[in-house]
Amino acid sequence: MSTVAPPSRRPSAASTEPLHILDEVFGYSAFRGRQREIVDHVVGGGDALVLMPTGGGKSLCYQVPAIARHRRGQGVAIVVSPLIALMHDQVGALEEVGVHAAFLNSTLSLEQAQHVEREMMSGRLTLLYAAPERVTTPRFLAQLDSLHERGLLSLFAIDEAHCVSQWGHDFRSEYLGLSVLHERYPAVPRIALTATADEHTRADIIERLQLQDAQVFISSFDRPNIRYLIVEKDNPRAQLLRFIRDEHEGEAGVVYCQSRKKVEETAAWLSGEGIAALPYHAGLDAAVRQRHQDRFLREEGLVMVATIAFGMGIDKPDVRFVAHLDLPKNIESYYQETGRAGRDGAPAEAWMAYGLADVVNQRRMIDESPAGDDFKRVQRGKLDALLALAETHECRRVRLLGYFGEASEPCGNCDNCLQPPATWDATEAARKVLSCIYRFRQHGGGYGPSAFGAGHLIDVLRGKNTDKVAQYRHETLSTFGIGADLSEQQWRSVLRQLVALGHVVAEGEFNTLGLTESARNVLRGEVQLQLRVAAETKRAGRSGRVAKGGGKSAAKAAPVDLDAAALDRFQALKGWRAEVAREHNLPAYVVFHDAALAEMARLQPSSLDELGGISGVGAKKLEAYGREILRVLGEG
Repeated sequence: MSTVAPPSRRPSAASTEPLHILDEVFGYSAFRGRQREIVDHVVGGGDALVLMPTGGGKSLCYQVPAIARHRRGQGVAIVVSPLIALMHDQVGALEEVGVHAAFLNSTLSLEQAQHVEREMMSGRLTLLYAAPERVTTPRFLAQLDSLHERGLLSLFAIDEAHCVSQWGHDFRSEYLGLSVLHERYPAVPRIALTATADEHTRADIIERLQLQDAQVFISSFDRPNIRYLIVEKDNPRAQLLRFIRDEHEGEAGVVYCQSRKKVEETAAWLSGEGIAALPYHAGLDAAVRQRHQDRFLREEGLVMVATIAFGMGIDKPDVRFVAHLDLPKNIESYYQETGRAGRDGAPAEAWMAYGLADVVNQRRMIDESPAGDDFKRVQRGKLDALLALAETHECRRVRLLGYFGEASEPCGNCDNCLQPPATWDATEAARKVLSCIYRFRQHGGGYGPSAFGAGHLIDVLRGKNTDKVAQYRHETLSTFGIGADLSEQQWRSVLRQLVALGHVVAEGEFNTLGLTESARNVLRGEVQLQLRVAAETKRAGRSGRVAKGGGKSAAKAAPVDLDAAALDRFQALKGWRAEVAREHNLPAYVVFHDAALAEMARLQPSSLDELGGISGVGAKKLEAYGREILRVLGEG
């Protein structure tokens, strides 16, 4: 928890020492984790590849060096960013703390763009944000040449660097041209940053960006404030609604769906249920997308229902949950998407509903893609790792971090740790499933090796006399009725886990079932299968989240514990912040994060010196807002 630091710690505005810059500009008294190592390395002119989880402070790793090098007369830092929204927010936040920054993108008029270019070419700018496709144009490179010749090109920061890798989850071909930066300006330091990259993707980033001599900094991938929950699908809309109402009513969240149609239907349905929800996908008009994104960033308590087109670079700190109604493509996607929750360090949840159709659809998309065999093989391996995370009986965090090569202990804060799932010896049940699929193949005549899907398989196992059973005379099979002791839900769970384990495949347009080579060992009884019991994961109550009587507790209202008087001050500060944010056309968190307001409310500083010692209050913000904050605290 932050404390008020002595006023003497405020340094001279001309300081080029990184810790002084961190304090004076951003209002933080100490670096976190490996930030200091990274900053010193880049300030000294070294190249770096930085892997740091979302919310870990990646932006400071290039912003502080950019400020230090600019103050030393080394010019402007070029930040390569793939998203307009991220550029706008980062520039707005930097200008708020007194750092001269700008962006070049399609939202600017010709006159505005020319003004930014003049600021860049003069060396007055500290940071310039631009998209990769702009950075690699002949005109922009000619401008960089001029800056470089005059010693006014301080560094390159390549954000979302995983986009350069074809093995990554968000490959963007325009990133491939960024190798020109090393070829053209080898003495200018480069820092590539990403929150998500396995070993294969890291190697690809290094090769494609020519970072072979860069120092690699890998921070822990752990986000301990995020609770991971994965439930079996059983009316997923109702499950989602229950999750939001029970745990996150009135809070900001993101719900990911696979298709545009499902996004729009889910957003409309949530709105009809009284949840403030907006849709977002690439098929919407650009103006609508921008309006919805702006509302999500600036308003409190909105739920964004979106495809993966939404999220990368979204810097909203108070997203309290991320929910998946469909299975992501791989663990990298899952980690990146869930990482958008809880950037402020306060408790957040990653919830996913997962079923047999998800497994089948993801495998089919890989199999039917036009990609080469090597790429498909890698993608199948990534999907298998995600399925193992979904099906594991053990700590989900241990499994998730293990994928990125990080050893850990059970977290005590995921669904499996809080309520260990029941398991059962499903070897015989699995053999019944596999045997029934095998009998279909023998009995099918001209129907091919995989003529039937999950529903019909379960009907046969449970001995149901349906029209389809009669049509194919499957009541004569030796497997007819041998699974009457299990429910349809239990059989779906067994089948889903057999598909996830790779013993069964679903093929073709109708997801008909077939056996893999590994199914032989299971059929022969040579493999014992311990599977999860088919049941939705029970919700684990979060202490302090809901007060007695059903009302939300004070713990929900602020990121630190506040007494009643301090909570009043906190709410007054939030009201003042909202007015400032509207006046400046900025998201509220760019003015001050909730954590800073909560500390002000708790400590109730009575002077500018005391206020200036609170974490997150830099010199420029102290000058701009200090007296107003003291006034609000006094009135509160």
